[in-house]
Amino acid sequence: MIELIVDDAKDRMEKSVSSTHQELGTVRTGRATPSLLDSVKVDYYGSMMPLKQVANIAVPEPRMLTVHPWDRSMLAPIEKAILKADIGITPNNDGHIIRLPIPALTEERRKEMVKLVHKLGEDGRIAIRNVRRDALNALKKAQKDKEISEDEESNAGIDIQELTDSYVQKIDDMIKAKEKEVMEV
Repeated sequence: MIELIVDDAKDRMEKSVSSTHQELGTVRTGRATPSLLDSVKVDYYGSMMPLKQVANIAVPEPRMLTVHPWDRSMLAPIEKAILKADIGITPNNDGHIIRLPIPALTEERRKEMVKLVHKLGEDGRIAIRNVRRDALNALKKAQKDKEISEDEESNAGIDIQELTDSYVQKIDDMIKAKEKEVMEV
C-alpha cells in the first residue's frame, strides 16, 4: 500500500519536473534553439499540426533558425503560423526555406525573461507540493482505514518529504541554469 502511494507520487513529481523542463525550453534566450518553435501549430490541410511535424528545423548558426518544409506549398501557412505564435521573431521566406533571425535581447527583455523563468519554476514547485499533499492525504486515509499503522504512516511521510525536497531541488537547478543562459550576452 505504502509503496503504491510513494511510487505514484514519484511518477507524478517526475512528470512535473519534465513539464517544467519543457516550459523552460520555450523561454527565448539570445541563442537559437529549435524548442523556441515547439508552441507553433500549422494548419496542415485542415488540421493543426506542430511545426516540427511538417518541416525540418535547423540551427545553422547561433542566432539563426531555418525551417525547411517538406511540402513547398506549406511555406505561406508556416510563415503565418510563426507570426501568429507571437514569439518575437519575424520570418524571412525565400521561396524554398524560411529563415528566422534571432534578435539580441535587451537588458530589460532579459530581466523580463528571468521573471518568467522564476514564475515557471514556481509553478513546477507548486505542482510538486500538490503531489506531496495528495500522497500525505492518501497515507492518512490508509492509516484511518487501519490499512497501515501510525508508524508506517509517519515513516512514509518522511520518505515523501525527502522525495519532494529532491524534486524541488531539480527544479531549482533548472531555474538557475536557465537564468544563467538568459542573462548570458
